[in-house]
Amino acid sequence: MVTQINGSVVKAFDILKLFDEDRNEVTTTDVATELDLNFVTAHRFLRTLEHVGALVAVAKGRYRLSYVFVDLGDRVTGGDLLGQTLQPLLNAITADLQEAAMATVFQSDMVVCIARAVSRRQLSVDIRVGSRLEAYCTAHGKTWLAFMSERQRAHYLDTVERLRFTRNTVVERATLERQIAEVRELGHAFNDSEREDGIRAVAVPILARGGRMIAGLSVFGPASRMTDEITQLALARLQHAARDAGGLLYGQIAAPSA
Repeated sequence: MVTQINGSVVKAFDILKLFDEDRNEVTTTDVATELDLNFVTAHRFLRTLEHVGALVAVAKGRYRLSYVFVDLGDRVTGGDLLGQTLQPLLNAITADLQEAAMATVFQSDMVVCIARAVSRRQLSVDIRVGSRLEAYCTAHGKTWLAFMSERQRAHYLDTVERLRFTRNTVVERATLERQIAEVRELGHAFNDSEREDGIRAVAVPILARGGRMIAGLSVFGPASRMTDEITQLALARLQHAARDAGGLLYGQIAAPSA
């Protein structure tokens, strides 16, 4: 038996998806025009969403998201749920490549490891769940910087002190901005001994449907093993895993640029 989809629930989510980083409020007219609804139907949907606590009326016919989504978001990203979801993907990558892999989120201007997988091969870097790394000199971090909003990125570059960890660390803003732009264009980032001497890494984003980055995946290891050939192999494996992650998290693939 085919399960019937409730069109009203779908339409309610279509309304919620009108909100983004550049749009904090929507009006009844916005909903009616953009979702091809008559004004009365749009008004009814908005009042219903307000009634259940999803929206807050800020003026007549104008609404914003309520803080219930902050709580719901915390439930998704908290309790290691995101890390637990991504862990099998990391395990498979490490089993295939015999190199370490990890997943990250971005918190308080730092990249935070939420899951990892390590091989039996020797590795001089000890990354654990909860480890915090600088964004400007890591593959994960440059990916996060590339896929955040321009306002967030500018604030980060304006306020975060950039220390030189190795001779390869990029601290000059202009150079870093060029690298970040390239990462956004290509959809992946590399790190060649910028945070730790002799360690190379490649990272890709996991993107939500609207293009917002929700997590990062990477493979890293000694430069002696992470040759250009292995790095490209790791990149392809990570891109595949990012597509799988989109399916696990959203039920629909949201792949980064190849």
